[in-house]
Amino acid sequence: MIRELWERWQHRLARNMLARTPPRFRRRVLRNRRLLLFTAAVVLSLVVFLAWWWFFLSRWMVTNDAYVTGNLVPVKSQVNGTVVEVRYENTQFVRQGAVLVRLDGLDSRVALEGAEARLGEAVRRVEGLFSQAALDKQRILAEKARLDRLRHDLERYREVAPYGAIPAQQVDDTECQIRELEATVREAEADLQAAEAQIRRTTVERHPQVLEAASVLKRAYLDYVRREVRAPVAGFVANRRVQPGDEVHPETPLMAVVPLDYLWVEANYRERELRRVRPGQGVRISIDLYGRHLRYHGVVEGIGAGTGSVFGLLPPENATGNYIHIVERVPVRIRLSEKELRANPLRPGLSAVTAIDVSERGSSVLESLTRFPKEKYEAPFYEKQLLGAEEMIERIIAANRRSLHPSTTTEGPRGSSDPAGPQAPAVPPRMNP
Repeated sequence: MIRELWERWQHRLARNMLARTPPRFRRRVLRNRRLLLFTAAVVLSLVVFLAWWWFFLSRWMVTNDAYVTGNLVPVKSQVNGTVVEVRYENTQFVRQGAVLVRLDGLDSRVALEGAEARLGEAVRRVEGLFSQAALDKQRILAEKARLDRLRHDLERYREVAPYGAIPAQQVDDTECQIRELEATVREAEADLQAAEAQIRRTTVERHPQVLEAASVLKRAYLDYVRREVRAPVAGFVANRRVQPGDEVHPETPLMAVVPLDYLWVEANYRERELRRVRPGQGVRISIDLYGRHLRYHGVVEGIGAGTGSVFGLLPPENATGNYIHIVERVPVRIRLSEKELRANPLRPGLSAVTAIDVSERGSSVLESLTRFPKEKYEAPFYEKQLLGAEEMIERIIAANRRSLHPSTTTEGPRGSSDPAGPQAPAVPPRMNP
């Protein structure tokens, strides 16, 4: 209808103009009219373009080379084993610390029982060292007592020997016995020094042999505990590859856990478009999943420290061969609004179109506004896996020690090495790990 009115108005205007124009000037009037209309159209288009450039092009930096990304946390086994149970499937939500995959524990259990036996043997062997030191001490005391008695007898023999009360042969025999006992005492003292050298400044619990056996037990205990593969973070299971019966190794990827509450947009801008981009500037984001009618509002968190090519498998070597100038792209990290993300959830890998408002001042290019929720990505249960091993070691040491045995520290070859000490606690019944 509008087109009909426009054509009718043009026809009436042309008829009125031609009616008032002499016949010889009518062609010139039509040509001038057409030129005027063309000039007006060009000027109007130029005004519209300048207005569009002023209000949009000069203010917004737009790219469609952008996508949603996040942390894809890989799940791997820490030990070798055969999968006996898979508890979660793709798209299921798991909490942090939940058991995802369970491996068979036969080999690790056998190794753990062997480590327990070796620890008990080490405790008994160290107990023997302390007992040997105590035995050498008592032997030295006994030999010294005999030596003192013979020396006392020798003095009396020498007093009465000139009067013929004691034969001279008995005096000589006593002197020989004293020299033999002195050599025996020196030998016993050397044995004591050798025994104390193995237990000096230590106790049964802190002896190197016991500590070494305890470390072997801890390693076996960890292998036994780690047969249950747990989720390091809370999120949704994705890319599950493991099946019951699979033989897995520490480098075998089993699945991935994707937290969907912490996502951001990675926008790759041309290097010439980054002159005015700064952290802190506002961003309008359109996701293809929801269409252009739904917009997310983000903030530039930071600009990548290098282009994608320098981090590739084959970084550029422009000094070799023919050089071709290629416009590089630099990744820009854009933070999404948590409220908008909860209202309209996203997935890593979705395509996006981003427009950065470069008219805002922003921060320095070298400043990063990235906020990492560290508390959501902490896995404290890994550090608590040895708590049960410490209790097991204490129980095994107590079970293999004598009921009455204080742990005294020897001070040196001449120091006290009496292994007596406080009574060991009652040994609880052995429990399978």
